[in-house]
Amino acid sequence: MPFSAEIPEVPSPPTVKKRFPSWSKLWVKNAKKPLKHVVLTMQLQSLSSPAIKSPKIPKTLTPTLPNSDPTLSLPDPLLLKILSKLPDSQRNSNSLVCKRWLNLQGRLFRSVKLLDWQFLESGRLVFRFPNLTRVDLVPGCLVTPQNSGILLSHRAVSVQVESWFSKKWKLCEDCLLPAKLIDRGLKLLASSCPNLRKLSVIGTSELGLLNVAEECSTLQELELHKCNDDVLRGIAACTNLQVLRLVGKVDGFYSSVVSDIGLTIMAQGCKRLVKLELHGCEGSFDGIKAIGQSCQMLEELTICDHRMDSGWLAGLSYCENLKTLRFQSCKGIDPSPGPDDYLVCCPALERLHLQKCQLRDKKSLRALFMVCGAVREMVFQDCWGLDNDMFSLASTCSRRVELLSLEGCSLLTTDGLASVILSWKELQSLRVVSCKNIKDSEISPSLSTLFSVFKEFKWRPDTKSLLPSSLAGIGMGKKGGKFFKRM
Repeated sequence: MPFSAEIPEVPSPPTVKKRFPSWSKLWVKNAKKPLKHVVLTMQLQSLSSPAIKSPKIPKTLTPTLPNSDPTLSLPDPLLLKILSKLPDSQRNSNSLVCKRWLNLQGRLFRSVKLLDWQFLESGRLVFRFPNLTRVDLVPGCLVTPQNSGILLSHRAVSVQVESWFSKKWKLCEDCLLPAKLIDRGLKLLASSCPNLRKLSVIGTSELGLLNVAEECSTLQELELHKCNDDVLRGIAACTNLQVLRLVGKVDGFYSSVVSDIGLTIMAQGCKRLVKLELHGCEGSFDGIKAIGQSCQMLEELTICDHRMDSGWLAGLSYCENLKTLRFQSCKGIDPSPGPDDYLVCCPALERLHLQKCQLRDKKSLRALFMVCGAVREMVFQDCWGLDNDMFSLASTCSRRVELLSLEGCSLLTTDGLASVILSWKELQSLRVVSCKNIKDSEISPSLSTLFSVFKEFKWRPDTKSLLPSSLAGIGMGKKGGKFFKRM
């Protein structure tokens, strides 16, 4: 039977794909001989070396990644010390790094002004800033529109108002928080910040100040707005106070009465006072006398816009250690100072400053100079009514003056100035600024000789004369002729 032998098919060898050499082989092939020898040696060592054991996981929670924060290994006291060395301009940016830096940065703050009372009442203020020593609560005690765009400002307080407000309103009384709410916030602040040194508050009661006095034994400076005689009972418990500012009445903002009763209670409790400011307070000879007898360490007294009764000026003689006496924004000094026998000179008084006061009563100004007969520094700034006759009273009562400063006294002339300073044999410093009736052309030879021996001398009586000389040669000051030509 015929058959055909089938030849088995020989399988073809598999096709081998041509692989392109890798970059590392090309680099080794083209490398120079010394470098090629080094690479081959490293490859042989890697093949002959035993298997590398995996590193143990560290027990610490600090990550070992190369991009991790290196400050995480630093303790809080050390990092806090480093942050305290940085400038104040970087505080806001440092607090944005992380929550830890935010909390540490809050420990560095010592002073804060509260704008939202809810921030204190919720406890966030004392949690965010646990080491506060100076706190101003006055803006936070007032509920005012934040986006009104109108700011009514006074030397004592500033309030934002709406455009439809009336000048007959007492703005702070209408938008002031209840006294119970303010007392509760003071209790929370005092218990959380026992190292408080300075506090400013408005509208509190006696209970709120008692809580502060009990918790903050190191309180040294207190500013109290809208205070009265009852509130001053709580101040008497702050036995370590050294600086005290009492604001009783501010026209257009709030009205409160501080009389001799409150001044006496305050003086008997705060016997370590060094500086005292009475703003818008009432009182008389008895209240000032009580302050002088009880506060024997008092060195600086400021009377601002006072409502004192007649004869109060004689009570200053009981302030035996008083060195500085300031009058600010007073409509009068003392309408009826009484006989000269009661006007005893303060022996330690060295400085008398009068700023924005009305000096129109000759009798009261003479009494003031008699009480301040031992002063060595006398300053008049923007005082109304200070003419030659009123200023001449200073020559009869004060002859130990070494420094005289006159600013904004437009009624005083060159003759009036010369008649006083030529009688002061110990005068060493003179400053005359913005007194338009004092002329350079009226200076006498004797006055010019006196000016040449002064240790300190500042002479700018007429500021208008300085303007043309400073604008000379620059093409300005010609009534706009250079810029606005008639077409």
